[in-house]
Amino acid sequence: MEEVYLHRMEEYLRNCVEEGEIAGANFLLYRQGVEEAYFETGFADLEAGKPIRRDTIFSLYSMSKPVTAAAVMKLFEMGKIDLQDPVSQYLPGFHSQRVAEGERDVPVHRECTLHDLLSMTSGLPYNGMESRPAREADVVFRELENRAMGENPMTTQEFANRVGSCALSFHPGEHWMYGTSADVLGAVVEVASGKRFGEFLREYFFKPLHMQDTDFYVPAEKQERLSKVYTKTPEGLRRYDGHHLGIFREKIEPPAFESGGAGLFTTIDDYMRFGRMLLQEGELEGERILSPRTVKYMTSCGLTRAQQADFDLWPGLSGYTYGNLMRVLRDPGLAILNGSRDEYGWDGWLGPYFLNSPQDAMTFLFMYQKTDSGVTPMTRRLKNMLFAGM
Repeated sequence: MEEVYLHRMEEYLRNCVEEGEIAGANFLLYRQGVEEAYFETGFADLEAGKPIRRDTIFSLYSMSKPVTAAAVMKLFEMGKIDLQDPVSQYLPGFHSQRVAEGERDVPVHRECTLHDLLSMTSGLPYNGMESRPAREADVVFRELENRAMGENPMTTQEFANRVGSCALSFHPGEHWMYGTSADVLGAVVEVASGKRFGEFLREYFFKPLHMQDTDFYVPAEKQERLSKVYTKTPEGLRRYDGHHLGIFREKIEPPAFESGGAGLFTTIDDYMRFGRMLLQEGELEGERILSPRTVKYMTSCGLTRAQQADFDLWPGLSGYTYGNLMRVLRDPGLAILNGSRDEYGWDGWLGPYFLNSPQDAMTFLFMYQKTDSGVTPMTRRLKNMLFAGM
């Protein structure tokens, strides 16, 4: 990467910290299998004056989804599942699903499949939307959070069965909508493998990839490395200690609910190992995790015309399509930011951002922790500078 663009990226992030846009951040760039750049600035804990470090642990939220997709691909290539399997084959809560049409419900035209979950065409919404299905989902999330610290916490499979029994926003396959599909897939992995979701990930991904700081919780001895979370207010950055989507950051032991859509914690180096494995067609440092053909399938799927029309309404992702819980750039000419055809990845509610660009043999990670982030103008500016320097 040209030094001038790297310096621009570093200066830009320093300014973002100095101006109070974020508390702190780091980024890591690998290209052609070699670390090309690492940079850190600002604080993991503003109040304590604790700086962001390379071993800082971040809450990924939706950047957990590509890992969940990889777990499903592992079962896919092992012959444990068929993507046309109805979800009800694994989770009884998906039997006799119904679709909300106004104030009444109608039976689904067909059953929801594993492929529907991977493409977010299941009809399952997130809570927080203005619809009856979302309100029904919100009841489940509220119970999940109320029981989380008690003696009878909701499990991954119970959560999936409960949201499966809620009304759908549309008939499976007819539209695209971001929702709880990845969390349901975590439960499917459990049923199909006979292992807890976290156990499956540790066995097939985290241990062979030496992702030593990645899990659904942060143990007591690592809590001091966990970055604090901040909310932007008119008065400046304020600490956020709430619980979003049933994720409890203070958990120091495996939670009952292991959220495939939002639950993982990791470091920038750990996630880089996962990203590099995908970029190198399923293998890293002699460890074969997925087959090249499986990775090719995982990173090249898309949507039907009707589904794509829904996805095109997602702000900032013109030119992209969606498949296997990730964005994929199909038409760089339609995009509003710099990039390469067939690049893929995802991001999270607190700001973490991941992309692989096969054309550039590049993996890029950007980590920070601020609520309601996703892909912000700050991230887009950073990405534009990154690709300008390639």
